[in-house]
Amino acid sequence: MPRQHPNLLFLFTDEQRADTMAAYGNTRIEVPNLNRLSEESFVFERTYVSQPVCTPSRATILTGLWPHTNGCTGNNIPLPAEVACLPEMLLRGDYATGYHGKWHLGDELYAQHGFDEWVSIEDGYNRYFTEGMDRDKRSDYHHFLIANGFTPKSGVTFSRGEATRLPEEFGKPAFLAREASRFIRENRGCPFCLFVNFLEPHMPFYGPRDDQHLPQEVTLPANFDDPPDETNPLRTRLIQRGYYEKGFEGNPLRTEADWRRMIANYWGLCSLVDAHVGTILRTLDECGLTDETIIVYTSDHGDMMGSHRLIAKTVMFEEAARVPLLIRLPGQRAQRHVAERVSQIDLVPTLLELTGQPIPGHLEGKSLVPCFEPGDARPLAGDVIIEWNTPRRERGPRDPANIPAWEREYGSPEQIERALNDEIRGIVTPDGWKFNWSSVRDHELYNLNEDPYETRNLARHDEHRGRMRALTERIRRWQEETEDVLKLPEVG
Repeated sequence: MPRQHPNLLFLFTDEQRADTMAAYGNTRIEVPNLNRLSEESFVFERTYVSQPVCTPSRATILTGLWPHTNGCTGNNIPLPAEVACLPEMLLRGDYATGYHGKWHLGDELYAQHGFDEWVSIEDGYNRYFTEGMDRDKRSDYHHFLIANGFTPKSGVTFSRGEATRLPEEFGKPAFLAREASRFIRENRGCPFCLFVNFLEPHMPFYGPRDDQHLPQEVTLPANFDDPPDETNPLRTRLIQRGYYEKGFEGNPLRTEADWRRMIANYWGLCSLVDAHVGTILRTLDECGLTDETIIVYTSDHGDMMGSHRLIAKTVMFEEAARVPLLIRLPGQRAQRHVAERVSQIDLVPTLLELTGQPIPGHLEGKSLVPCFEPGDARPLAGDVIIEWNTPRRERGPRDPANIPAWEREYGSPEQIERALNDEIRGIVTPDGWKFNWSSVRDHELYNLNEDPYETRNLARHDEHRGRMRALTERIRRWQEETEDVLKLPEVG
């Protein structure tokens, strides 16, 4: 008999763009386990994050609240203890709960927010611990490596770069797969809620599968030859030029060959995660729990990975703001596609409804359960909002003498600082218009139906002024509803 409360297995990665599996059009990348999962899942074709960077997006995924509401508007801002995560909304005693992997929401190594079991893998966030926490504490992964005879080169902790160079069986994905499998076996007799977050394919962009995909065989993005120009925001142009001039973490990014090497490594990291996701899914099968478990697969944000000759995230382009989202329901056998644009703000209410739990009134998303009903009469279509909040600055104004010559081409230090502090509220409409409303008037407007790769910014075209003003009104209404206090300039 099916359980009254199905298990929840929530698998998510860090920095995985949507087009990294067959369900999203990429049949070249080797991810057989994800492809197999997608064949029995609802494939959400257009899923957006709340903010294209780690901490804010993760906070939304877990709380069902916008970054400006839950307080996590930039990286390394801790999620307040009084802001509830999904496990804290489950009826007490209904579920065994666990969180395995990267957290990035404060006090990285300590169990919190309703998760009873905590398996940590990151040792780089101790300086952000709450006052009084032991900053010399080490992650579970660190202790695993020590127990297996490894010694950190620094004598203190294993860096991310060091960990990615270890044999695959000692890497973080394999470690998480073993720990998740153990958790599933130990809790097979009761409902469980397990979140597993893989660091990969996040930088550093190398690992044990760098040679799995040949650089000459990878597919360059369709907008690879459309780098930002004077029609794009200054902030975006500065970011792209910086990658061209400085490369990325020691890797050059000037030639097509440079980019092909980087993309091949990224694909290898996606394949690496896939292999160890397969381990977890097989454990579910071996325990007879696959058809008693809701399985979710997504990511906290995408990666530009060559689109517009950009890399990483922190921009509002589709490749950074869109992610895969697979949801497999208990007993599901067929793939179904959901074409509507949805937001990860909707995940918490969706999962609460699917697990038979009450939905608190403070949540800011809507349940996507109507998507799972047969037929096309789904009252889901609505605007999707994306935030960009100025990250917490950890440095003062730069010494003009240290500003590189290439950066001076773009304006004065004051102009550049102003551009880098831009704050944005973006809207994507059901009919395919995307407008990024900029605090420094570097607006963007795209018709995604005619220009899905965002190669033509229409914000400076006079004939679209009326459309942009109408979209600002829709964003303002959302701001009022969610108590977003960011003041944005009028569109002329």
